Amino acid sequence: MLEAIQKADTLIEALGWIRRFRDKITVIKLGGSVMEDENALRHVLLDIVFMETVGMRPVLVHGGGAAIDRAMAAAGLTPKKIRGRRYTDDATLKIVEEVLAYETNESIAAKIEELGGRAMNLNFRSTNVLFGERITLPGEDGEQLDLGHVGKVTRVDRGVIENLCYAGQVPVIPSMAIDESTGGMLNVNADTAATAVATALGAEKLIYMSDVNGVRRDKTDPKSIIHSLTDVEARELIRTGVVDAGMIPKVEACLETLDRGVRKVHIIDGRLRHSLLLEIYTTEGVGTEIASTS
Repeated sequence: MLEAIQKADTLIEALGWIRRFRDKITVIKLGGSVMEDENALRHVLLDIVFMETVGMRPVLVHGGGAAIDRAMAAAGLTPKKIRGRRYTDDATLKIVEEVLAYETNESIAAKIEELGGRAMNLNFRSTNVLFGERITLPGEDGEQLDLGHVGKVTRVDRGVIENLCYAGQVPVIPSMAIDESTGGMLNVNADTAATAVATALGAEKLIYMSDVNGVRRDKTDPKSIIHSLTDVEARELIRTGVVDAGMIPKVEACLETLDRGVRKVHIIDGRLRHSLLLEIYTTEGVGTEIASTS
């Protein structure tokens, strides 16, 4: 009986958050080790089905780097990285298209349907919603480094995504775009694609599913997680070195997203069972929430 009462208390705690976020769009960026763990992925997708069922409007943006690497190895191709970005020549682009835009994208949408939800894969074979332009990186000698078919999102077809949300479907978007100047395909960083989608939709939240549980005061101690930060406090943690190394780009991406009008950004460990529900529908959460002070 005590266990049943505790479950009821949890539901009552969730009720306030369910009401607060009803009809609000939340963009979820999915990638990394979560996508490589079938059990973890299943629970993330089950959480997303729950969110949609209780009236939230989740939008899923995903990458698929590990699957692309495997497909390249099978084709006898060696991945080439330039400052952390995948150099994408014609042969690589074809593999990225097949693995990311079709196989992975359509598989995720199908799994959501299997779990009782409704989903729509938005790729080049159905409806593309991301448009962009090619990018280069500055070299040490002042010249621009060519990345091949790599780009950034400059426009999001907001109407298509919103219509799906209002129809009770979960849009599933791969991190690829159409080059508006040439009509060709572009490989896009999944974090920046998720930021562009969240900004265009005026999302209530953007959630990064990460391999760590959030921002920590001691990066080696998971228990030192900081559950709530303002943008000002986050910048101070970077300045003082509390946030360093690989976490800096993640936090800076969060801050950039806040600067573009998204109200809150979360970093959570997608490998933790039901981490999405625990972060959104409990008072303390399980990851780090960064909110804008402006």
